[in-house]
Amino acid sequence: MRSNVHLRLPPPVRRSLVKLGRDISVARRKRRLAQTMMAERIGVATSTYARIEHGDPTIGIAAYAMALFVLGLGTPFTDLVDPASDDQALVLEAARLPQRVRARKIPTAP
Repeated sequence: MRSNVHLRLPPPVRRSLVKLGRDISVARRKRRLAQTMMAERIGVATSTYARIEHGDPTIGIAAYAMALFVLGLGTPFTDLVDPASDDQALVLEAARLPQRVRARKIPTAP
């Protein structure tokens, strides 16, 4: 049974995956690597690698990460959602700070 993930993807997400695939393809060709060489280095079938270059959303994130690593582009997912650089979360966290802090009552011993 074929996944219907293609139907559920918002258009901006779909476009970003297609662009990522195209960018991987360009980087590979600039390095004069054949698709079969890339597939072998990543550890996937050649057909799977071709789907990476088309931005297929059903391919696991690890395959995309390995493609970027093999191309010498490092590990771009390391800081992708780093809490320290998540501006929206930092704003929400600041908004949730209490206005005042009360000391807790310490129970006294009988």
